[in-house]
Amino acid sequence: MRRVAASRHGARLATALLYAPLVALAVLTLVPLLWMVSASLMPSGEATASARLLPRTVTLEQYRTLFTRLNVARALANSTVLATAVTAISLVVNALAGYAFAKLRFAGRDRLFRLLLGALVIPAQVAMLPLFLMMRELRLVDTYWGVIVPGMASIFGIFLVRQYALSIPQSLLDAARIDGASELRIFGSIVVPFCTPVLVTLAIFTFMGTWNDFLWPLIVLTGEDRQTLPVALANLAGEHVQDVELMMAGAVLTVLPIIVMFLALQRYYIEGIVSGSVKE
Repeated sequence: MRRVAASRHGARLATALLYAPLVALAVLTLVPLLWMVSASLMPSGEATASARLLPRTVTLEQYRTLFTRLNVARALANSTVLATAVTAISLVVNALAGYAFAKLRFAGRDRLFRLLLGALVIPAQVAMLPLFLMMRELRLVDTYWGVIVPGMASIFGIFLVRQYALSIPQSLLDAARIDGASELRIFGSIVVPFCTPVLVTLAIFTFMGTWNDFLWPLIVLTGEDRQTLPVALANLAGEHVQDVELMMAGAVLTVLPIIVMFLALQRYYIEGIVSGSVKE
């Protein structure tokens, strides 16, 4: 009995030693986020006047200022529309392309896929100048389509869906073809339900990338009424750099939708990441 008790005690101690650093790292990660929320609820000047973690008086003054005097609501709506549109369109395009590279046979398939993978090493900033010139020729500068069109497909998205789609049993697809199902019917009835975890994962990545993107909307959207939230907050920082509480309120508006989305879809996200490593 003593040996059993000692063994259990040792196991508990080992578990505690293992989780203690993880808990400490989690706390260190959460403290800045919690202070950001706390500072956004403070009256102007309180965050810089004292090193308080919690506000003496909770106020929504900073949020009212953002939505009434600084018109951040327009930028928030722009970011929501653009991130949602890019995510929805890119899911369709990337899913179709990833499935084609995984299960359909056509001339030059493997060479084209290797070429796409090679393009991953090219920094996105290198392509911004030619991409801007293309958008100008298409007359998409200072339009929402100037942001949506470049985000309609991504090499990473195609790769992620392809790797997941490789695990679809070929016999299942062949049986559907024998029964007379078209390729679109197979895609909608078999491939999409099977790939739901990786599609949710891709949706989170795409939405986050579009929502947080600063440089490309700054370049292609020149009108103030079309600015996205990161661009509007950057301009706000230039005018109100000393107003820490106002800046923290803007940061909360930027971070909150991403956190809510991730918490709602984290089960599919983890499943998609784990299962997306399937190889041929």
